Amino acid sequence: MLSRRGLRTPFLRLARHGSVLDSSSFTGGGGVGAEIGDQIRDDQVAALFAEGATIVLQALHRTWPSIIGFTTSLTEELGHPAQVNAYITPPSSQGFSAHYDVHDVFVLQLAGRKHWKVHAPVHPAPLRGQPWSEHAGAVATRARDDAPIVDEVLEPGDVMYLPRGWLHSATALGEISAHLTVGVHVVTRFALVEAFAALVASDERLRASLPLGIDVADPAELGPYIGAVREDLIAALTAVAPEDVARRVRGQVWTGNRPEPLAPIAAATFTSNLAAGDTVRRRGGLRFRVRENGDGQVVLELPDRRLALPSSTSIALTALLDGTAWTVGEIPGLNVDDQVVLVRRLLREGVLMATTP
Repeated sequence: MLSRRGLRTPFLRLARHGSVLDSSSFTGGGGVGAEIGDQIRDDQVAALFAEGATIVLQALHRTWPSIIGFTTSLTEELGHPAQVNAYITPPSSQGFSAHYDVHDVFVLQLAGRKHWKVHAPVHPAPLRGQPWSEHAGAVATRARDDAPIVDEVLEPGDVMYLPRGWLHSATALGEISAHLTVGVHVVTRFALVEAFAALVASDERLRASLPLGIDVADPAELGPYIGAVREDLIAALTAVAPEDVARRVRGQVWTGNRPEPLAPIAAATFTSNLAAGDTVRRRGGLRFRVRENGDGQVVLELPDRRLALPSSTSIALTALLDGTAWTVGEIPGLNVDDQVVLVRRLLREGVLMATTP
């Protein structure tokens, strides 16, 4: 990846002594036919690694096939978006000082040994907009003065779970160390708060202006309006339908990870030549919801669009989305010709894909 795959930032970071290095120190032009100014310079990466810099390969769930498949399956089980990074640290070096992450982390040690120290949070359960840098002083003090909750050496095959907010730092021992971090971007209760806040904006009472000349710095002057808004807000929140909240939250969650990759040229060829006897399955990791719209249609809701299909396809659609392989000609609820029409539509929409022989 570093020398032969045309890697660009931000898919690579380098860190040393607790600081991230400026990318200009290890990137450059792509040469003839690739007028790109931020491709990785492998010679510079090698030099910086020799000087103690940790290599961070980011978003392997988008760039490395086996990890793409692993992350697709993982997010389908968890219901929360996830990412995977790799950290390769030179012997006896530390890439990052004590810090916390705003997502849950699983550390998977791959090679070498790494000494980890984990301390209790200074800001429990941080949200995505509450990075550790906002509490840098408290983080440094706790890491320096308090005994760690975990003080262990991870060896190849070991796994450690770090809930968001827990302070951690790691130092490679006498050899190169490599580990993966699986970051789980958990959906929090505050996501529901954000959905509520967006939805109540439709209430005209909450959009009304405060009077001209009001001193918003004076609690006594602002107080009556605070009380009135609180009452209107409670009324508006009570009127919000759970379906609307769910739609708002899933709009964020469903786009957190891409579904299983397609082979575009092969998929187009397979779709054009589709016939009875061909086998298909639902695309792994695809987020969806099926509902009836009351107008003689069944609606397939996807992360970025809705597909309206005849209600006569309901039984076949339910079968095709169950995660198992189906052979055209054996799908329940439709005759063979209609099966071909439905399957071809879902293939073109990226909902289904051909099964691997």
